[in-house]
Amino acid sequence: MTLSADRLAQLDAFVIDLNRVSAAAILPLFRADHGLEDKGAGKNLPRDSHAAFDPVTEADRGAEAAIRALISERYPEHGVIGEEYGEDRPDAEFVWVLDPIDGTRAFISGLPLWTTLIGLRHQGRPVLGSIGQPYVGEVFIGSAAGSRLMSRGQTTPIRVRECAKLTDAVIATTDPDACFDGAELGAWRQVRAAAKLARLGCDAYAYAMVAMGKMDMVIEAGLKSWDIEAAIPLIEGAGGVVTDWRGQPVGQDGGQMVISGDRRTLDEALVALRRSAK
Repeated sequence: MTLSADRLAQLDAFVIDLNRVSAAAILPLFRADHGLEDKGAGKNLPRDSHAAFDPVTEADRGAEAAIRALISERYPEHGVIGEEYGEDRPDAEFVWVLDPIDGTRAFISGLPLWTTLIGLRHQGRPVLGSIGQPYVGEVFIGSAAGSRLMSRGQTTPIRVRECAKLTDAVIATTDPDACFDGAELGAWRQVRAAAKLARLGCDAYAYAMVAMGKMDMVIEAGLKSWDIEAAIPLIEGAGGVVTDWRGQPVGQDGGQMVISGDRRTLDEALVALRRSAK
């Protein structure tokens, strides 16, 4: 069944409400006593493993609980998949995919690069997504109806920019040494050597910058569904593309991912990335 424009508009308005309740749970704990815990403690992982230190805070848990509560109140028939509290009816017609704080390492470091990711699947396909950064007052929202930035009382349509060559591209990843294995790291370095500029440590905020036309590409690996699904409708609504490292659609299990504002730049990068595709 096709999602009607009216129904999509209703759900779009609800995403704004979800960002509001998550922000109310998170902001009092940012640069404050946030109750840090390490989910990686006791797992006997190597110290150089990305998962060896796996932080979570009261803000992560409180925000996801607040989002889930509002979904349950407004749309009790909808399913939810979240980083902190797992799955509830993941096969429902509508399923919300949540990462209450993407970039918890930035959050606990006092850096306003963390975001709240809220995505919606309809019949298994991502159709609506938002990336919110409430400390700086920004919510990026996207769907087939287009993408926009809501900030300080203003709403502005956003669009990816043209970038025909990788040598002109501004690219990003979170932490290449921690997030990529040996073959993946080699592929990243090859793309990085060709690009004009690379930025590290921006997490999902970099996705929003591609949608806004300020950056050109983000390359990641080892993602979960909640790390990427909110970004897919936002990027596509802004005219960009999201694929795996083979150039195929990203599935529901995350994994390797490339976000690009221009298909031509993506095609260049995939020459290197395909060799390490999983």
